[in-house]
Amino acid sequence: MSDYVIRSGDRTAFLAGLRELVDFLTANPAVVVPRHASVIVLVDAADSTARRAGVESVAAPLGVPAEDIGRGYYDARRDFGPISLGVAGVPPEERQ
Repeated sequence: MSDYVIRSGDRTAFLAGLRELVDFLTANPAVVVPRHASVIVLVDAADSTARRAGVESVAAPLGVPAEDIGRGYYDARRDFGPISLGVAGVPPEERQ
């Protein structure tokens, strides 16, 4: 058992939602879209080592490295055009 929890969702529902969004935007060209968008998966862990391991476990299939961004935070992201898919590990005290 790992020392971290990845807050992931229902993959099938997520992908269906993305397809629905694409179809909606395609059918409604007057709808404004953001310049950049991010989708983030969160990792919960009590200690820094476990938090980094959780971020690395999500970053590996994305083909990107996990980065220590300081003060117990870890981050990794991959861009797909103007949309990024990422993972973040946030210290427990910051999630209060």
